[in-house]
Amino acid sequence: MGTDHETGIPPQQQEYPGRTDQMQPHPRDEMADYRGTGQLEGRVALVTGGDSGIGRAVSVAFAKEGADVAIAYLCEDDDAEHTGRLIEAAGRRALLIRGDLSTEPACRDAVRRTVEGLGHLDVLVNNVAYQAPKQSLEEITTEQWDRTFRTNVYSYFWMTREALPHLPRGAAIINTSSINGLRGNRSLIDYAATKGAVNALTYSLAQTLVDRRIRVNAVAPGPVWTPLIPSTMPEEKVAGFGEQVPMKEAAHPDDIAPSYVFLASERYSAFYSGEVLAPVGGETMPG
Repeated sequence: MGTDHETGIPPQQQEYPGRTDQMQPHPRDEMADYRGTGQLEGRVALVTGGDSGIGRAVSVAFAKEGADVAIAYLCEDDDAEHTGRLIEAAGRRALLIRGDLSTEPACRDAVRRTVEGLGHLDVLVNNVAYQAPKQSLEEITTEQWDRTFRTNVYSYFWMTREALPHLPRGAAIINTSSINGLRGNRSLIDYAATKGAVNALTYSLAQTLVDRRIRVNAVAPGPVWTPLIPSTMPEEKVAGFGEQVPMKEAAHPDDIAPSYVFLASERYSAFYSGEVLAPVGGETMPG
């Protein structure tokens, strides 16, 4: 993994939703050394939050496995365009869809434009997220609680509901959860609650869609160096981000993306549904 143990991550802060080119160190998120083996040949994937971070790495990995990829994102045009170029450099079609996925019409539009623009839909990755650390429950406003749930849970519901009529047998839905949804977080109460909801949503959808042979799984990463971190955390929290895990560093998006390839590929994970993969840097959670 790529963070320098001697220097770590220095203090820094950005405006939400953050920009990759302003991060120090620059995250590894382009899957530059990844070699695909055709696991997603002929497939179409829609990745929310696909402009940067985990979403970018997943989108590029999918393209290198043979998929055309639509990425839905909020407003980070430069990041989205860069991801689009990476997808096209892998020889696949890229479709960029700008919109606020915390609203139902934007989710409906993202699915419609994907199917119209790329012809069909086989893999849905619900990955978009918002967080705003607070030191106590009393500091969390109703507005923040609502925004966090609308982005992190409602969008997953809306995207999945809109995608289902288009998903064939053998399709895959992959939700991005978090270590915080598995064990909570004292300063991310609302965010952790949404990720716990994502886990329960994953389990429930896996049960209800099994007869249609649509697999539903989740990835619950530990600390990952993405634009969400400097754009939502105070700079003193960003400093040394990830050093608390047993591996003593944050993951980079490139470290996490192969989990999504595994869950998207019928060859690799045909018998997996209702699973939560947890790449968390060596932390164990018995019970």
